[in-house]
Amino acid sequence: MYLASDNTGPIHPKVMEALARANTGYVHGYGNDPETEAAKTALRDLFEAPEAEVFLVPGGTAGNALALGTMVPPWQAVYCSGLAHIHVDECNAPEFYTGGAKMVATDPGDMVTPASLQKALGFWNTGDVHQPSGGVLSLTNVTERGNTYTLDEMRALFALAHEHGLSTHLDGARFANACAKLGCTPAEMSWKIGADAVTFGGTKNGCMAVEAVIFFDPDKARGMAFRRMRAGHLMSKHRFLAAQMNAYLAEGLWLELAKKANATCARLVEGLTALGVEVTTRTPANLIYFHLPLRQHEALLASGAVYYHMPEPGDGPDTSVRGRLVCDWNLSFDQIDQFLQKTKAVL
Repeated sequence: MYLASDNTGPIHPKVMEALARANTGYVHGYGNDPETEAAKTALRDLFEAPEAEVFLVPGGTAGNALALGTMVPPWQAVYCSGLAHIHVDECNAPEFYTGGAKMVATDPGDMVTPASLQKALGFWNTGDVHQPSGGVLSLTNVTERGNTYTLDEMRALFALAHEHGLSTHLDGARFANACAKLGCTPAEMSWKIGADAVTFGGTKNGCMAVEAVIFFDPDKARGMAFRRMRAGHLMSKHRFLAAQMNAYLAEGLWLELAKKANATCARLVEGLTALGVEVTTRTPANLIYFHLPLRQHEALLASGAVYYHMPEPGDGPDTSVRGRLVCDWNLSFDQIDQFLQKTKAVL
């Protein structure tokens, strides 16, 4: 009943097998190898973007920060939600790699709206030399609160950003889960609705450590290769990143694992709702937030459930406290049912 995060589960056996196969013989380093070329080709095929520039990195923070650093000079801004990972969970890495570009949270929550983006642009993106000019809009799908933007919602936001001269970036740490939720293709959730670049995650969905930064317009990727090297994120034994990605994409494994995680989450939501538990995530894929009194959280955790809850100083035992549950590809329906039985017992 480990529901703390989808980056703490095991690596899928097919990914481990691919790493073992790559661990033979000698090949050139730093991405100059057949495995890496195959991964780039596979990603271009998956995204229906034959001209795209593709860069593999070992983690999502590196992918987001380097992508934004390539797209945004220091005098511009990065527009995002108030809970965006790039804003609150990456230790100022985007600011560092952009050389100090301003982070502008358009909303306090996890989702940007056209109204909030328009308001933020009206305040900051004025052309006044005293304020940041231009920049990039970065959305996260699935969001940090587990919600999933629709294609139309993202299309409208990307179009608004482009109207104001901004580039657009999609943080896709859970890109596969969003695709599975929406029933769309990677192309339909990226360049076809206006994304200029995407960080396509693998680590949270069965890989060991690999993300792909994809620029659909090669001109927007200028400098990325040098930034990756300068940041220490060009792996010398690059074939081991590529081997993971090739296994992840082969025969649609990336989508299969996401569908499995989403299905267990749907069972979780159904069960909690039936028990009368408040689930605050409106359009979940594989991650939800919910509320219970603190004493019930503590009883659940003591019973062996593993997840995060967020009490604040001074909260009493009957205070309603937010908790987070995340389903990864390895969770079974039986494990979900065990968690629901324990939840029923503490209610």
